[in-house]
Amino acid sequence: MPNSKAMTINPAAPHEQAARLARRRSALRTNSAAICVMLLVQYGLGMGVNLYARIPAADQGSGLAVAVGRALTSQPAVLAAHAAVGLLMLVAGISVLARAIRARHRKAIATSAGGLAAIIAAAFSGAAFVSNGQDGASMAMAVLTGLALLCYLANLLIVGPAAGRRVDRGGNREEYSIE
Repeated sequence: MPNSKAMTINPAAPHEQAARLARRRSALRTNSAAICVMLLVQYGLGMGVNLYARIPAADQGSGLAVAVGRALTSQPAVLAAHAAVGLLMLVAGISVLARAIRARHRKAIATSAGGLAAIIAAAFSGAAFVSNGQDGASMAMAVLTGLALLCYLANLLIVGPAAGRRVDRGGNREEYSIE
């Protein structure tokens, strides 16, 4: 005789799954908005480095790891801040991509991967700029930062509004979730 166990059906399971997905998408929106702010700060710091900072001669001609290490530990301070925010953006970009994957939102996965790729490419351009001082590397860094910003702004648009409660003009509360 086969082993048969009584199956219990949880009528709240679909609601719990929808609520979990809504929380994940809300977290994705929050992380996407935060990295947009970080990118704007990084953009401003990059302009400050380009216009007002002199890259020390000792930093030129070094590789990627050496360039980042020296940028973090030497003068000018704006260059150290620029490098530190860049490293934080790499971590944030990975976090946004992980959240997009957990939310199972294909378009957000694609735009998050594109944003992370742009951040990584901008980091390499930044190291090239510190290493050889070429203006083209600085321009590439700026364009890639703008591209990453567009990718994360796209996340805010394609993921949709956050789930939760809303109050209409009449003062009535209603629950809603992301479709």
